[in-house]
Amino acid sequence: MSTALPTQMRAVVCNKPEDYTLETRPVPELGPDDLIIKVEAVGVCASDLKCYHGAAKFWGDENRPQWALENTIPGHEITGTVVSGTDKAFNYHGVHEGDRIVVEQIVPCGECRFCGRGEYWMCGPHDMFGFRHFDGGMAEYMLVPQRARVHQISRDVKPQHAAFAEPLACSLHAVERGNIKFEDVVVIAGAGPIGLGAIMGVREKNPLKIVALDMDDDKLALAKKCGADVTINIKNEDAITLVKEMTDGYGADVYIECTGHPSAVGQGLNILRKLGTYVEYSVFGQDVSVDWSIISDDKELSVLGAHLGPYTWPKAISMIESGKLPLDEVCTHQFPLEKFQEALDSVADSAGSSIKVSIMPQS
Repeated sequence: MSTALPTQMRAVVCNKPEDYTLETRPVPELGPDDLIIKVEAVGVCASDLKCYHGAAKFWGDENRPQWALENTIPGHEITGTVVSGTDKAFNYHGVHEGDRIVVEQIVPCGECRFCGRGEYWMCGPHDMFGFRHFDGGMAEYMLVPQRARVHQISRDVKPQHAAFAEPLACSLHAVERGNIKFEDVVVIAGAGPIGLGAIMGVREKNPLKIVALDMDDDKLALAKKCGADVTINIKNEDAITLVKEMTDGYGADVYIECTGHPSAVGQGLNILRKLGTYVEYSVFGQDVSVDWSIISDDKELSVLGAHLGPYTWPKAISMIESGKLPLDEVCTHQFPLEKFQEALDSVADSAGSSIKVSIMPQS
């Protein structure tokens, strides 16, 4: 069962690092278990940018194999309208033609140890839209296989806001990892999309105090609208001293790192109290060195990673659909498909005005 679709579409293609091109590609062919969506919006994030610039996490180095694949359509923060599918696929995903969905970035195998335990976000093969074995959303149409995880989202939400479900779900997972309590002072480093999402999520937990750190006053003002109680511009103020002053000299209970800048790691270790919790969400473009004795002998910290947004998508979607989040101020820039390079450059410009950048393939 499907609507007649064109045979060709426009798509951005990753040929290799720093070689992305806009091409005409065949519209995906519908398989017996598949959906096809007409992509409405796809977010562009720091991971896309670091993949574009050839970071070792994606393209490998002496310590790890290449993970991202050439000749792949990028884009993993995806929303679109179901325009084609088989009855089997409609029944499996609980959707119909015409529904708007958001798609989780991971395409779990369903067979490995992690998938068998329900830990699908750590799937061993780790196929992912826009990076590995499945084309992403920087195209007019996209294939959604049965293995994918999809969620419906309201048509009353702007497309760029709907696509924000992916980074918000990721932020909420980082928040969950922090095991935040009512009496906690929580510090979030970075007021970009992930950091702002983390602030929104921590606000839902309602701890004693939420402190946002950034170097941009406008982003810090937006952090306040997202739920921060205190903001600190680390360009002008000593965040470690200020946080210790507001905690009777002890330090923060939880630190969530959302910048991807090496300096934020040491900052977090030093800003935490003894027995505090450090949560790392960022993707780094280079190795980071710190004094590990701070973690062990000095403070006995809990250091936790966070990856993707497992089981947080329904909450992220409900928060977006509520209309209570300042998403017009978060989702600042939208570009048509042919201006994908400008979208990437806008994400790269840390001194610029963009926060969440999206590509709108139907524009």
